[in-house]
Amino acid sequence: MAGSIKVIGASSAASEQVLSREALALIEELHGKFEARRQELLQRRAVRQKEFDKGVMPAFLDETKSVREGKWQVAACPPDLQKRRVEITGPVERKMMINALNSGAQMFMADFEDSLSPTWNNIIDGQVNLSDAIRKTISFTSPEGKSYKLGEKTATLIVRPRGWHLPERHVTVAGTPVSGSLFDFGLYMFRNAAELLKRGSGPYFYLPKMESHLEARLWNDVFVFTQEKLGIPKGTIRATVLIETLPAAFEIDEILYELRDHMSGCNAGRWDYIFSLIKKFRNRRDLALPDRGQVGMTVPFLRAYTELLVQTCHKRGAHAMGGMAPFIPNRKNPEINEAALAKVREDKEREVKDGFDGTWVAHPDLVPTAMEIFDRILGDKPHQKERKREEVHVEARQLVDTRVEGGKVTEAGIRNDISVALQYIDAWLRGNGAVAIFNLMEDAATAEISRAQLWQWRKNGTKLDDGRTFDKAMYERFRDDELKKLSGGRLAEATKLLDGLVEGDFVDFLTLPAYGLLE
Repeated sequence: MAGSIKVIGASSAASEQVLSREALALIEELHGKFEARRQELLQRRAVRQKEFDKGVMPAFLDETKSVREGKWQVAACPPDLQKRRVEITGPVERKMMINALNSGAQMFMADFEDSLSPTWNNIIDGQVNLSDAIRKTISFTSPEGKSYKLGEKTATLIVRPRGWHLPERHVTVAGTPVSGSLFDFGLYMFRNAAELLKRGSGPYFYLPKMESHLEARLWNDVFVFTQEKLGIPKGTIRATVLIETLPAAFEIDEILYELRDHMSGCNAGRWDYIFSLIKKFRNRRDLALPDRGQVGMTVPFLRAYTELLVQTCHKRGAHAMGGMAPFIPNRKNPEINEAALAKVREDKEREVKDGFDGTWVAHPDLVPTAMEIFDRILGDKPHQKERKREEVHVEARQLVDTRVEGGKVTEAGIRNDISVALQYIDAWLRGNGAVAIFNLMEDAATAEISRAQLWQWRKNGTKLDDGRTFDKAMYERFRDDELKKLSGGRLAEATKLLDGLVEGDFVDFLTLPAYGLLE
């Protein structure tokens, strides 16, 4: 314990290793210096949501017009972040990390956020696993006796801490839980920054869920403070920002500008982006989306968002990273495999032709497919930042154009949302945040879309394609039907939680009430 900081999570050999007095002192300093601003920015989100509820539409900011029109560039990219054609993602879980680092992808995003259930053990073990991976000592032996260890060549490590909205309730300062973001970031920096530099790399981060350039400014100030505190040069930390909220899409230039000394690029976090649009317009019947499966990347609002992202990043010298391919290859069913892989190829070819410099996959078996496409089109070039996409002109109205040609809400779509949400929440409560559901690797974003759609459709009395109205009674009838098809150790709690999310007041993130149910 250091100062007024207290650890109330269970003690273990791993926590004793991770939570040194000096490490906790850094967390306490970060909390003292930045917690008030974090809370102010979260309150600003709530104020903005009230504006959306009144019908105010998002717009490009007048007060930052000079930033958008200015001639500036982000810092030059470190050598090991230059070529990012395929990035694989997954939780900071030991076996999955080894497989991801060995996958042949150039980058591995090790995740404390949407694909990790933040149990105390998962968070602490994740810090141990990262340190072991950096030092090349990580290994794992399965209960069946199969051993896993790192190969000669491994992916560059990028860490995603939790978003600004999430607390770490197992560590408090003067009785207040610390920020999950600052806890994940601070511990990783304290334990690994010097070692990463010694090995010719650096502390690289993916920053999730930001809604404004002021939130990016907070991260930048955290970076500057921490680098000074640890005695490492300014600009050592590098960030890639997930543009995965509707408000952030209107501030890409400004976010890049705030983080320009630490910036590497932006990523099109499309699943969370869809969730954010539903959340912001949850009371707008006219802007409701159809079944999730009908919302492809070529619908107007997603097309405008990705084209703007590529154009803005390349204008500023930053990488533009494409979205997730969540398909899990099924070695026992070649027909499912071939149909799914065809969709993956189509998606990745569209991304590289649009100017993206790389893309995401969720499974090692997809790395060769994505890599072949980017290699074929990019050749020897590490990226394609020279493609400025100057022909692109995205207006504010295009970013909120939710039309989906032929889109409809169907019974099958509703049932799928219910089933996916129940299965995911059940697994999450049991400590697993990366869940295989219907041949897809799902994380919290999918469950968020599912429950948000159900809430929006119920609240607005949405009509199904067969003329019926979706209401509470229909939800409960379908829920009971879907429950009969499932088995899981915490399904009763998952059902109660989903009922509250669908039938009660809208909750910003399902992980907030769910977090209270974790160990």
